[in-house]
Amino acid sequence: MENKIANLFGKMCDKNEDESFEYADKLAKIGTEEVVDELIRILKGEDMDSAILAARALSKTEKNEKALEPLLELIHDTAYKNKNGAFVQALEGFDLGSKFVDILRIYLFGNFKASALAKEYLDYTEFDLTPRVIKKIEKHWSHFENNISKEDDEYIIKKQEIEKIRMDMKELFESE
Repeated sequence: MENKIANLFGKMCDKNEDESFEYADKLAKIGTEEVVDELIRILKGEDMDSAILAARALSKTEKNEKALEPLLELIHDTAYKNKNGAFVQALEGFDLGSKFVDILRIYLFGNFKASALAKEYLDYTEFDLTPRVIKKIEKHWSHFENNISKEDDEYIIKKQEIEKIRMDMKELFESE
């Protein structure tokens, strides 16, 4: 079995392999702790193509909880800002319930694809919210406001969205 898994990793990371996605999916189905650990190692590596495949496999792995933090770290890394859409897409396979602030940051600061995906997660994920989250929203919104032109269409749209989120959250906690 170990030889089979090593072979799958080799084929997934092989630049000349046309079916690398299939090997990533096969690794996801195996999904043992060792496989998850190796996928996380590849995710954190220097090879962007292999990292994207690792993120895909982790997204499809049943027991992937321990991979969420490394994936979010990669997404938030400014070095990948303009090419992290595939990593944000991989979040769909994770339980994001406790990650409202992370998803909000991706929405505010991500590239077009990352931001659009994050908005979808914000709209359709059931989050575990606390009053502390409101303070974090304020902090990240302030940072966003200070780094973008107020005449920018992106600013106007995001301002409307954030104000709605803040109002909804304040109403939620005031009613308790």
